[in-house]
Amino acid sequence: MKKNIVLFVLFILPIVAYLFFASGVNSFIKLPIITPKIADIGNWTSLNGEKVTLDKKITILGFSGTQLLKNRGNLFNLNEKIYQRYHGFKDLQFVMICPLGTEKDVKSIMDAFDDFTDVSHWYFVFTTPDEIKSYYNQLHLVNKLDANYGTSNVFIIDKERNLRGRKDKKEYKEGYDTFHPSELSNEMLDDFKIILYEYRAALKKNNNATKQL
Repeated sequence: MKKNIVLFVLFILPIVAYLFFASGVNSFIKLPIITPKIADIGNWTSLNGEKVTLDKKITILGFSGTQLLKNRGNLFNLNEKIYQRYHGFKDLQFVMICPLGTEKDVKSIMDAFDDFTDVSHWYFVFTTPDEIKSYYNQLHLVNKLDANYGTSNVFIIDKERNLRGRKDKKEYKEGYDTFHPSELSNEMLDDFKIILYEYRAALKKNNNATKQL
């Protein structure tokens, strides 16, 4: 009897587990593309003068809006649930598109983050409300920006500038609501791990598995 149990654990259980995960809607194979080849960020002013691009980076993209200080809890949630866990990867960045005039608000929040977080992978770029609306519209999303040119949702952009998410009719998801920590800890973290798995698998296939994604 014990021998049968051991054989089951060693041989049958792994096969069952594989079939279970392989049959899932969001299996660890590929996260669907919601919008292909979104535009790169223009020559917009960044907080620290860096050149910010979405090319060849996995990007968590957000739109802060003019009420950044009022909604700073959303950034704290994202920082705690996702950023602090994964910011050590070289090919990952967090980019927030902000209206001109919110530079001081961003700096005060980043100064607060700096007390307990390495903020080197946070990037903030600033442009006009019209440019923000135009850029957001080319993402072709169901949800729209609010009256303050922002949204509590953030988006996963892959290295080829494809916006990724879930396309299943029962669970369509184009972005992840930073207002709800549980959504970041569950849906977003699950989908983000799929993206990491994709690139790690590609690196291993090319015999180049490094600290980079």
